Amino acid sequence: MVHGTHNALPDDRNKDVLIYVNGELFPRDEAKISVFDSGYLVGDGIWEALRLHEGVLVFLDLHLDRLWRAAAAIKMDLGFTRAELVDKIWSVIHANKMTDHVHVRFMVTRGIKKTPSQDPRLTISGPNLVIIAEHKAASSESKHKGISLFTSTIRRGSPDYLDPRLNCHSKLHEVQALIQAIEAGADEALMLDIHGFVSTCNATNFFIVKHGELWTSTGAYCMNGITRGNIIRVAKSNGMTVKEKNFSLYDTYDADEAFVTGTFGGVTPVTEIDGRIIGDGKYGDISQKLSKWYVELIHSEVAKNKK
Repeated sequence: MVHGTHNALPDDRNKDVLIYVNGELFPRDEAKISVFDSGYLVGDGIWEALRLHEGVLVFLDLHLDRLWRAAAAIKMDLGFTRAELVDKIWSVIHANKMTDHVHVRFMVTRGIKKTPSQDPRLTISGPNLVIIAEHKAASSESKHKGISLFTSTIRRGSPDYLDPRLNCHSKLHEVQALIQAIEAGADEALMLDIHGFVSTCNATNFFIVKHGELWTSTGAYCMNGITRGNIIRVAKSNGMTVKEKNFSLYDTYDADEAFVTGTFGGVTPVTEIDGRIIGDGKYGDISQKLSKWYVELIHSEVAKNKK
């Protein structure tokens, strides 16, 4: 059975969700994209994922900011404005009669190629936009049980060849890291940067608690996670000392607590790393406080956007 930060409760409604593909809505089994799509051929695409809470797309502007920065980084003309994209996202949500506990992923690729090639000049269409909204409530099992990590030999890349902050379709190195972790008997992978310092996980951002302080990586070699940023923000606003710094596995193995963050799971405790039990092997008190503060931040975001 799969266990990890993306555990979701089963929901039969997802069998009938409508998927947006370039202006049209299709039943799940009929939603298709060309085999000449740039994303399929060479991973030439970018994406974002966010949550619908009580009728509000929380932290929407932060996700849109990151998408537009990614588009600028790869010199992709998205072909629509922020307002137009938001309208498209809402059209999918409304068509599926969704209001709460929804996960929305939107993906943009450079377009259709006339022949399999990396060359962007061989793209013969505008960008392809796909929006997938699903009923996804996070399973509480991950928070109660925690997850185990295995440190992969696959490193997070240097910004000069694939900036780790770029939320792109080229995720094969992260898949490789996760496969190593699964084969080692762990739930997910912990990844180091090119200097050997602890960076991030294959799909989430990583934190440890040491002597009441919150530590996370410098951010130079990890995804600039929206939830990561929000956890840092609520920790500081509640008087915690937060250090974005280089630290090693040596520092990690005797951490008082560890957890990972992501849009879907929020705060998920890490109870074991490379066979070492972290802290008392349970959901730590500080991690629980941070999770509570993060949920309160979401509720304030919902209230603000309902006015």
